[in-house]
Amino acid sequence: MSLATETPMTVASPPVAAVEGLCPAELNAWRGLLRVHASVLKALDAEMEAAHGLPLTSYEVLIQLAEAPERRMRMCDLADSVLLSRSGMSRLVDRLERDGLLIRCACTHDARGAFACVTDAGIELLEQARPTHVAGIRRGFLAQFSEDELRLLGSYWDRLVPPVV
Repeated sequence: MSLATETPMTVASPPVAAVEGLCPAELNAWRGLLRVHASVLKALDAEMEAAHGLPLTSYEVLIQLAEAPERRMRMCDLADSVLLSRSGMSRLVDRLERDGLLIRCACTHDARGAFACVTDAGIELLEQARPTHVAGIRRGFLAQFSEDELRLLGSYWDRLVPPVV
């Protein structure tokens, strides 16, 4: 028999439940986390963009810089703090720099390093956007829970990823 006329052999896939390996409660908890995260961030991002022309990732960069000592951070530390890749951070900083919201500052003790430094215009936009951000978090997430539930939820997150001190 020639290879051209042979029928390819098919292998049966294992049942979905065996592949997933998660019980219904586990699957619901995991998928719920992903669904809530995506939904809340999407709504908050759209609201921030519409109200202030400021995407949520840009807001997060500005708030990190505003709260940092001397209102500046090394680029690599900034990327880590907002969970972006170094290349993604570089592109975002380029945009924020073009918009006059931050500048790159030389690192005096490391010629290869650079700081991102928030400008006065960045601080001003941040202050205008902060009430929208806080209200969106409260409306889309925090208002769904009691104070005790929020404390408990916070303790769960800390168990998974301890807070940076």
